[in-house]
Amino acid sequence: MSYIYSFIFAGVVCLIAEIILNNTNLKPGHIICLFVIFGSMLDTFKIYDFFQDNFGAGTSIVITSFGHLIMHGAFLGVKQSGFIGFLNGFFNYTTVGISATIVFAFITSILFKAKN
Repeated sequence: MSYIYSFIFAGVVCLIAEIILNNTNLKPGHIICLFVIFGSMLDTFKIYDFFQDNFGAGTSIVITSFGHLIMHGAFLGVKQSGFIGFLNGFFNYTTVGISATIVFAFITSILFKAKN
């Protein structure tokens, strides 16, 4: 059942993005920024933790999880080290995702040629 819940959550997030894309003049980059901000707002009010508990892995795949990780890391950093921990905290949580994105983008650029 957790697979179905994960699929539903990720599907609803994609559906919302598609509705915004089709009915507004926003570009995909704008929608990504909105979803990162939305994910960080949900984590600020502890709502994203509820989604993680109930929808499982589907919450860790979509772009809203990046905003969640930024805020979650920043809050934990502040608890541990004060204001300096704010900067250190979100770098600790998001480094793996950013590094993987850079590595996979590099590998993809080597394997495939861009169209003119």
